[in-house]
Amino acid sequence: MADSASLSSELAGRYATALYELSEEAGLLETVERDLLSLRQALADSAELSDVIASPVYTRAEQQSAMGAVADAMGLEGLTKNTLKLMASKRRLFALPGVIGAYAEKMAAYRGEVSAEVTSAVPMRDDQLQALSEALSAAVGKSVNVNVTVDEAIIGGLVVKVGSKMIDTSIATKLSKLNNAMKEVG
Repeated sequence: MADSASLSSELAGRYATALYELSEEAGLLETVERDLLSLRQALADSAELSDVIASPVYTRAEQQSAMGAVADAMGLEGLTKNTLKLMASKRRLFALPGVIGAYAEKMAAYRGEVSAEVTSAVPMRDDQLQALSEALSAAVGKSVNVNVTVDEAIIGGLVVKVGSKMIDTSIATKLSKLNNAMKEVG
């Protein structure tokens, strides 16, 4: 039996595909993308909104009403608003973050872009980001969107994930490998 995370991911993928196809037919790809990115930010900024989509305590009607009010307040496109209402009516709002991510991936593929998740020990300067983006673009042969997160635990270096490939040049990993090698010797 599949675990709940893979079921949620599969569900999110189906909703994202349907939304992508409908928005493509309506000529609203970029508009829906902006709506979803705004929703992602709203979810990050509001614990209450995150609670509404994730908590089973709220009824279908309460979720539909809340998402309708949020969509109206944010001025979301009708297609986006209807998708939110449908998800609420089916009690599927918990998959919304996954839908947003899957739709973003579809838009990146549409534009011929690849996303790279980069973790650094310190914030990167703009010139460093530009150089990294250019190097990654040359390596994969496509335009690369770089998403950077800072994690001081890696001490130094970078961890870069592009698709299924990962390059880990962090000091923490090198120290861990050295520690393991020392254990084997002694």
